[in-house]
Amino acid sequence: MANTNSPNLSASLEHGVPPRVRFCPSPTGNPHVGLVRTALFNWAFARHHGGTLVFRIEDTDAARDSEDSYNQLLDSMRWLGFDWDEGPEVGGPHAPYRQSQRMDIYKDVAERLLAGGYAYHCYCTTEELDARRDAARAAGKPSGYDGHCRDLSAEQIAAYEAEGRTSIVRFRMPDEALTFTDLVRGELTFQPENVPDYGIVRANGAPLYTLVNPVDDALMEITHVLRGEDLLSSTPRQLALYKALIELGIAKGTPAFGHLPYVMGEGNKKLSKRDPQASLNLYRERGFLPEGLLNYLSLLGWSIAEDRDIFSIEEMVAAFDIKDVNANPARFDLKKCEHINAEHIRMLDVKTFTEACGPWLKAPFAPWAPEAFDATQFEAIAPYAQTRVTVLSDITANVDFLFLDEPVEDEASWSKAMKEGSDALLTTARAKLADAEWNAEALKNAILAAGEEHGLKLGKAQAPVRVAVTGRTIGLPLFESLEILGREKSLARIDAARAKLAA
Repeated sequence: MANTNSPNLSASLEHGVPPRVRFCPSPTGNPHVGLVRTALFNWAFARHHGGTLVFRIEDTDAARDSEDSYNQLLDSMRWLGFDWDEGPEVGGPHAPYRQSQRMDIYKDVAERLLAGGYAYHCYCTTEELDARRDAARAAGKPSGYDGHCRDLSAEQIAAYEAEGRTSIVRFRMPDEALTFTDLVRGELTFQPENVPDYGIVRANGAPLYTLVNPVDDALMEITHVLRGEDLLSSTPRQLALYKALIELGIAKGTPAFGHLPYVMGEGNKKLSKRDPQASLNLYRERGFLPEGLLNYLSLLGWSIAEDRDIFSIEEMVAAFDIKDVNANPARFDLKKCEHINAEHIRMLDVKTFTEACGPWLKAPFAPWAPEAFDATQFEAIAPYAQTRVTVLSDITANVDFLFLDEPVEDEASWSKAMKEGSDALLTTARAKLADAEWNAEALKNAILAAGEEHGLKLGKAQAPVRVAVTGRTIGLPLFESLEILGREKSLARIDAARAKLAA
């Protein structure tokens, strides 16, 4: 049985040598939260140990990769607050950091693997492979590649090439079990029948992920590979390749692997890119704080303490240890994510909160005319809004009554609040408000007095006033809202509501 952990680059951490980790996404579509969780754990691990984070772009799939997605990746990393020590826009000793610019490197490594007997040309057609796989399944045997071309003679190779067959390059897996210690899951063993020879170069000469990823990790001297559980099955292949790269003098050693738990979505299914709640852009558009989103994502497989869910990113970095990551799948709970984000919003100072709300106070989010916005009014209402919003985009509906000519018409709120006798109550409240000093305490007392005249407690008495002034039954504190809206607009809206009731 082969133990692949020696020489192990990760051992240097035990001797005080900072680790080197990498985050290597493909620029295909919008970034998703599972990808962000992987980036977070790598970044936190590097920062905790004073190590290096290599940001590498795996863009060898020309059919799926796009420059727009590449730019989105960089923008997302910046928005999240991740910095990287080597990579795009930063450079580094192992540049370039885009795989599409490293093709000569992969070609050279593939040729050296072939020359050393670690790889071979496979001439099997797709139809032949499918037929042999079907036969293996029917016989109850493993259906992976059966090694047909592993030991072809020169005559057989010549015959295949005379037929005009093309070939891919396959890596020759060892005929023994592979064992390694996963940083999250402990010791794992893979039997050879479950890890057959695999392709590393396509027939057109294009290198596959199975080659380029470990080659880059080797050349960039990555000490720890922290990645998703879905890649666990490829690890024994990479470990065998590392052994070959070490023997060829290309790699200095083998990194340690840690496979992060699945993030599960609805119905306990793995969260996929196609799930609406998976898109990072969704959270940006809704106004999640990077700190709030990252706090929640860190809980998907890790915790800072048993009884603590809210913490800063700095606190996470100080506490993070890959050995504390749980191997069990983690379920993505949008409600909990929103709750944690709301707590981070509460922790902002008011000035920072008002500035963060900026994008949602103008087009295309704001329903009011630009000239109707009053910064002084917003700054006055902001402290009350900050305690109620879950995401920053909530601010628009919370304060729109200040800047619209008329409150939003919400028929459900109207029907709920405007009961029999509401017109009389509004008439009394209007009179008392007109005579009151225009501050929150005096306005509260005016509505309280109006309610008492009609046999209503404050909660019942203020509901029709709230809907008349703001359009909704739920919102910011009524009396502070009236004070900030002003006497003239407040009384005019009560008059409009009374007229509607009388119609």
